[in-house]
Amino acid sequence: QVQLVESGGGSVQAGGSLVLSCSISGHLYDMRHCMGWFRRALGREREAVATIGQNTGARYVDSVSGRFTISKHSTTKTLYLAMNNLKPEDTAVYYCAARSATDCPLQPGRGDSFAYWGQGTQVTVSS
Repeated sequence: QVQLVESGGGSVQAGGSLVLSCSISGHLYDMRHCMGWFRRALGREREAVATIGQNTGARYVDSVSGRFTISKHSTTKTLYLAMNNLKPEDTAVYYCAARSATDCPLQPGRGDSFAYWGQGTQVTVSS
């Protein structure tokens, strides 16, 4: 059984920073597998924000490239998303997700190919 638990969300003003964490439990889960962060804004579909895989490296959606950084710590089984220069349009519920495969899809979309999901953490950016 693989479980993901996010933390680190909150409310910040535009230009501020937050770091989201995702703790992954389940001794069978291989940290070399593809993991990612997704978000869902009110009234919009869930979208991929960033993914990281053993062979595919880190990828970002254009709107966050240069501002967000995805990373992972294999020993502690934790996935991170460092978010800088936050904008009001970054306001959403953020989810971490994991696949049972090493490579990340080139077009993650809504994350339909990701088998494991956290419960989500709210990020609110005010102008």
